[in-house]
Amino acid sequence: MSVQVVSAAAAAKVPEVELKDLSPSEAESQLGLSTAAVGAMAPPAGGGDPEAPAPAAERPPVPGPGSGPAAALSPAAGKVPQASAMKRSDPHHQHQRHRDGGEALVSPDGTVTEAPRTVKKIQFADQKQEFNKRPTKIGRRSLSRSISQSSTDSYSSGFPVFAWKGESEDDFWWCIDRCVNVEGWQPNMILDDGGDLTHWIYKKYPNMFKKIKGIVEESVTGVHRLYQLSKAGKLCVPAMNVNDSVTKQKFDNLYCCRESILDGLKRTTDMMFGGKQVVVCGYGEVGKGCCAALKAMGSIVYVTEIDPICALQACMDGFRLVKLNEVIRQVDIVITCTGNKNVVTREHLDRMKNSCIVCNMGHSNTEIDVASLRTPELTWERVRSQVDHVIWPDGKRIVLLAEGRLLNLSCSTVPTFVLSITATTQALALIELYNAPEGRYKQDVYLLPKKMDEYVASLHLPTFDAHLTELTDEQAKYLGLNKNGPFKPNYYRY
Repeated sequence: MSVQVVSAAAAAKVPEVELKDLSPSEAESQLGLSTAAVGAMAPPAGGGDPEAPAPAAERPPVPGPGSGPAAALSPAAGKVPQASAMKRSDPHHQHQRHRDGGEALVSPDGTVTEAPRTVKKIQFADQKQEFNKRPTKIGRRSLSRSISQSSTDSYSSGFPVFAWKGESEDDFWWCIDRCVNVEGWQPNMILDDGGDLTHWIYKKYPNMFKKIKGIVEESVTGVHRLYQLSKAGKLCVPAMNVNDSVTKQKFDNLYCCRESILDGLKRTTDMMFGGKQVVVCGYGEVGKGCCAALKAMGSIVYVTEIDPICALQACMDGFRLVKLNEVIRQVDIVITCTGNKNVVTREHLDRMKNSCIVCNMGHSNTEIDVASLRTPELTWERVRSQVDHVIWPDGKRIVLLAEGRLLNLSCSTVPTFVLSITATTQALALIELYNAPEGRYKQDVYLLPKKMDEYVASLHLPTFDAHLTELTDEQAKYLGLNKNGPFKPNYYRY
């Protein structure tokens, strides 16, 4: 099976690193070695790549106990001295090997000191590059080569990366285009997060869908876009909705956000949560996780919700259900978790109390109307990375985190255990769509089969030394189940 996947996930930029050997003069001044000693350690002249392996006929023999720089620095460099001939009191042999494999310098009076090791300088190609500024057209091309090369060098993965921290919206779309528009290369699967990659291919390269076998989408925003395409009859390949799989909803949305909301707020504001009044907009899986964490820390939590079922759950969990307008003047923190747009508008922002903290845990940057704050009468003050004070003419200020983007991705971290669960789910969805026989999946949006959700969960149980109970044949027959699953129908709600 050969699956070529183009992914929309952004990667942090790794600076390009260049290794340079010390010149003889630099080594003499920095390490205290003689010019002759440095010359013995320098690569041979000829302009060739010092990192390239020598041909078999010219390749030097594997160093022995008496070879290497130590032997080169010895007066008897042309001969390999025997171990028995290396004596501490012998002034003709100035170098010995330490027990740990290092080199030693022996002075005429018999004192042994450790010899300086061969050192390579690490120099950054451009230490003053500011990635929070949009590069020029020429700069972007060289920057992408730098990112691609450095990611390949650092991780030996060979995957080009087109992303960097602080990129603008124009840079974001440029990076997506560079991932797709590659001469002589054609993706046959799409792994998307937010639907932007799918949207770009539909808009710019619709012919690519002739060879694409399916789309895997893991975000609520991207899934909404897929359902809209399907309803309009414009979805031309099968799509897998990973966002609504149980392993994604419960572990990435509920349990992960339950921890990352506190981590993100602490890192950016250093605040205490006890006694603070917090309103959480949305009581889906993300909202449930945020509310549970804040309540456990002693905060007074309010919830806004449009769905009566989720609203009833919030009430039964001990939270007061309100409209945002009712509490906006008194709350200390506003958190959005809806995946919708304009949840917090300029009217809400104008009515907030001084020093109110505003952040987003939903998807994309549309939940908070940040664009309405970029007006001449308001002053923006950058306090620290991902933290801005927006100041009104009367002196009132709000604390805006990550400019309305995802708090847990911008200001916190995602545990590797949760990433493992999500990545496994996505990988299985890709494999399922790619290997599915003709006709199994139509041009529509599908949920991940329940059996695969259970398989992902079973793979991660050994982390906790957990032991599953097995059904007996009689019990399986009584329940009408296969002993190996699936154990719940597709309509079951966990």
